[in-house]
Formats: sequence, C-alpha cells, structure tokens
Amino acid sequence: MKKLKITLVKSPIGYRYDQKDTVKRLGLKKLNSSVIKDDVPQIRGMVRKVKHLVKVEEIEE
Repeated sequence: MKKLKITLVKSPIGYRYDQKDTVKRLGLKKLNSSVIKDDVPQIRGMVRKVKHLVKVEEIEE
C-alpha cells in the first residue's frame, strides 16, 4: 500500500483556525516535523486543505 510522508514546511500561525486544526489532526506539531500516513482519500483531502503549509512525498512500502 502506498504511504504519504507529510512534512510541515510553513507555520500555520496567522491562518484560519480550521487550517490549524487540520495540521494538528495530521499529527504535525513543529516546523519541519514529518509523519507517515496511509494514502487514503480522507488524508488526501486534509493535505489538499493545507497544501500551502506542507510538503508531500509518496512512499512505496
């Protein structure tokens, strides 16, 4: 199954509360922190919402 490596590259400070909440729900806490999530539509939607704050890489596992 494909996985996504999601890295927080820009601070959510100054953005709407729902975007801050999305970053938190993805599991990203500090700048340049990364998480690995399954490539499912729910995660893709969350990433799309904060695409200006994160960097996404596809990983084969």
